[in-house]
Amino acid sequence: MSKVEAEKRIQKLRELINDYRYHYHVLDESTMSEAAADSLKRELSELEKQYPELITPDSPTQRVAGKPLDKFTKVAHEQRMISLADVFSAEEIRDWVRANSKIVGPIQEYFTDIKMDGLACALHYQDGLFAQAVTRGDGLVGEDVTMNVRTIENIPLRINEPGHVEVRGEIVIFKKDFDELNEKQRKSGDKPFANPRNLAAGSIRQLDPKVAASRHLRFMAYDLVTPNLPKHSEAYAKLRELGFRTSGEDKVFTTIDKVLQEIERLRDYRETLPFNTDGMVIKINDRAIYQKLGIVGKTPRGAVAFKFPAEESTTIVKDIVISIGRTGAATPVAIFDPVVVAGSTVRHASLHNADEIARLDLRIGDTVIIYKAGDIIPQVKEVLTTLRPEGTEPFDYEKVLSQQYPELEFERPEGEVVYRVKGESSDLILKRALEYYASKPALNIDGLGEKNVEALVDANLVKSIADLYRLDAKKVAQLERFGRLSVKKLVDAIQNSKHAPLNKFITALGIRHIGGQTAITLADHYQSLDKLQEATEEDLLKLPDIGKIVAESILAWIADEDNIKLLEELKELGVEPTYTDRSSLPLTGKSYLVTGTLTGMGREEAEDKLRALGAIVTSGVTKDTTALIVGTKPGKSKIDKATKLGIPTINEEEFLELTNGA
Repeated sequence: MSKVEAEKRIQKLRELINDYRYHYHVLDESTMSEAAADSLKRELSELEKQYPELITPDSPTQRVAGKPLDKFTKVAHEQRMISLADVFSAEEIRDWVRANSKIVGPIQEYFTDIKMDGLACALHYQDGLFAQAVTRGDGLVGEDVTMNVRTIENIPLRINEPGHVEVRGEIVIFKKDFDELNEKQRKSGDKPFANPRNLAAGSIRQLDPKVAASRHLRFMAYDLVTPNLPKHSEAYAKLRELGFRTSGEDKVFTTIDKVLQEIERLRDYRETLPFNTDGMVIKINDRAIYQKLGIVGKTPRGAVAFKFPAEESTTIVKDIVISIGRTGAATPVAIFDPVVVAGSTVRHASLHNADEIARLDLRIGDTVIIYKAGDIIPQVKEVLTTLRPEGTEPFDYEKVLSQQYPELEFERPEGEVVYRVKGESSDLILKRALEYYASKPALNIDGLGEKNVEALVDANLVKSIADLYRLDAKKVAQLERFGRLSVKKLVDAIQNSKHAPLNKFITALGIRHIGGQTAITLADHYQSLDKLQEATEEDLLKLPDIGKIVAESILAWIADEDNIKLLEELKELGVEPTYTDRSSLPLTGKSYLVTGTLTGMGREEAEDKLRALGAIVTSGVTKDTTALIVGTKPGKSKIDKATKLGIPTINEEEFLELTNGA
C-alpha cells in the first residue's frame, strides 16, 4: 500500500474507531462487536508502524504511550477548582435560597445534577486537540496526569471547537467494572479493592499509564469552564455536543420545591445508576448571577451539594458475641458503639462465620468501617488496623464459643464454614423452639403441644415460627391427628396470640438466659419490640438482674439476620405484642420467692400469678425479698436465710388470699 493510500485508509480507520468509541463509551451503544473494533485498531496500529510520520496526537493508538514517569509535575489551574458546601436537609437548602435571594433577588432557575463519587479532573484542549489533564489538588494547584487520562476510552482526543477549551468532570469506575476487577483480584489471590472511588483516584495517581489503562476508568463531565456559556444547562448541552459523557441526570427547575422533589426521587433511584453517588449538586442556572454571588472561603455561594445519609461510617467494636440460629448454626455478631449508616442508627453487624473474622483480622477494640448491604443489613467492610489499640489479641472463635455456650458441643462439618450444634438436626431445634413458643410460660397456645408441633413440622406445613400464622386449616385437617373442630380451635388459638403481652412474647422468642422475670424487666424498660431491637450493652447492663452474659445473649439474638427477618415477618402477619403499664398493679415493687410444692397449682403458674399482679419473682432470698412463699418440701437453705434476714414466710393459703384479694 502506498503512503497516499495508507494516509486515506488511516484517516477512515480513525473516524470509524472514534465513532465506535463515542457510541460505546459515551452513548452506551454498540455499532459493532468489540472483536471487530479490536481488529480495526490492530490494522491502524500496523499502518502507523509502517508510516510513523502519519501518527498524530489524536490517533486512537496514542491513548497508551510513553514510559512510566518518575513523578507528577505540579500545574496551577487557570481558574480555581472549587469545592461545594454540603447541606443535609431541606431546611438547609431553603436557607441557602433565602440567603442568595437577599443578594440577587428572586432566583428564576435551578440546575441540578447527580453528584458522582470519583476523582475531579480538568481537561484542556487547544484548537481541538487534547493537551493536558490536571487533578483538583488543593483547588489552586493540581498534578499533571495527562498520560494516565489519555488512556480513558470515553475521553475524546479531538473535539470540534477552536481555541482553548477547559472541561471539568469526575473520573469514576462503574459498579459492574469494579465488581469484575475485584473478581479478578480474588481469583489471582490478591486483596480486593476497597471501593470504586479510591480505586479511580489511585489508578490516576499511578506513574505507569498502563495501570490506569487496565482499570476501566471513565470520565463524566460536569462543567464547561471555557467557553463560558450563559447557563449551566447550556454548558451541559455543549459538553454532549462535543462528545463528552455526562451523568444524564441533569435537570432545570423553576422552584426549590421541585428541586426537593427531585432529591426524593433520586434517594431510591440512585441505586439503579451505573456509578456510585453520594448526593445531588444544586446550582443557580444563570451563570452571570452565579459568578456575581462570588466565593466564600473555598466554596461558591451559587451552588451547594446535598448529601444523602452516609452509606459508610466508622465505629469501635466493643464485643463479639455468637448467636445460635434455629438451624443450630453459630453466627458471630460484632457489637459496637451506635453509628448512623444510610440514615439509620446501627449497633451490631453480622460477621457471618469464623473465616470472615480471620479474613478481616477483626479484634475487640478495633476501629472498623461499617456499611449497609442493600441498605438493609449492616456489615463490617474493613478493619482500620492503624488505629488498633496495643495489647489486642486475635479472636479465638472456638474458645469464645465454649465460653458462651458451655453446655453445648459444636462441630464444623467438612467443607462448611459454619460451626453447628453437634448432634442436633435443624428440624429438632425448630420443634423445640415452636414448643417453647406455645408453652404456658410463653404464649400458652392451646393445642400446640409436642405431638402436634411434630406433626406440623414433619408435614412441612411449618418451617418457622412465622409459619404458624400462615397455617392453612384445610391442609392441617388432612393430617391424622387433627379433626375439623380441633383444627379450628388451634388456628383460633394461634391467631389470638398475635396481641399477647409483650413480656410473654419476649419469653416465647426463646432468647437464652431470658426467663419470665427478665422478660418483664425488658418489657417494662423498652415497652416495644422496636425499642428492644435498639438495645445497647451499656443500657442492658443498667437493668436489674442483667449481667454481661445475659446482655450478650440478648444482643446476639437481636443482631442475628434470621431473627431480624423473623420479627419483620411476624409484624407483616399482624403479630403486635401489647404493653400494659404495670406501675399501678397491686403488687408492684414487691418481691417474692416460691419454694416447695403448691398443691393447688404448679410453681410456674404461681409465679405467673405473682408477675401478673406486678410482683418481682426471684430465684434467691435477699434483703429486698418481701416474703417467701412456702409449699410442701421447701428448700431448707432458703427458709434458713429468710429467717436470718427477718423475711416473713407465707403458706399456700395465705398466698391464695394475697393473690385473689389483690
